[in-house]
Amino acid sequence: MRVISGRFKGVALTTPKAGTRPTTDRTKEAIFSHLDSWGVLGDARVLDLFAGTGALGIEALSRGARELVAVEANGPAASLIAKTLTALKHQRAWRPDMSARVIKVRAERFAAPAAGAGARSFDVIFIDPPYAFETQACERLLADLVASGMAGERTVIVLERSARSEEPAMPGGWEISERRDYGETAVFYLEASVPAIDGE
Repeated sequence: MRVISGRFKGVALTTPKAGTRPTTDRTKEAIFSHLDSWGVLGDARVLDLFAGTGALGIEALSRGARELVAVEANGPAASLIAKTLTALKHQRAWRPDMSARVIKVRAERFAAPAAGAGARSFDVIFIDPPYAFETQACERLLADLVASGMAGERTVIVLERSARSEEPAMPGGWEISERRDYGETAVFYLEASVPAIDGE
């Protein structure tokens, strides 16, 4: 696996022997073409939950994001992300105003409102849980991200699930703006609902 495009194009991403399900290059390219067209990656603060190899967050950094927080509970996977980030920070393409770190903790715990009290919102949040992650747990995670303030009114959430999974219910004031299926993977783009303008 490699970074597809941007300042770190071609950088190899080390994959753990087990315990992760990396996003395919085809799906990753589709996601980032979408985000690029929306213009949301420039100088963005990015949260990568269930980070796995770190591929989504690192691709975002490569394409213009300024800050990355990668959250991964699996110890070996978190160590590999940290190793990759250290290597990136030694590249000429790394800018002094960029930052990236990995946090070894369960995504659900990181997103809990008490943990994120007073948190600044992220511009883009990637959520790529194991396919076995239940719909109810997914809905609770989304609600917690909104309640904690990590997901704000301008945040774009990119959620990957099995295409066979039940579509999750959105937190109040949020909607699925788009769904795209790529083989076994369904990608949901979630955004805060735009308030109706008087008279419309």
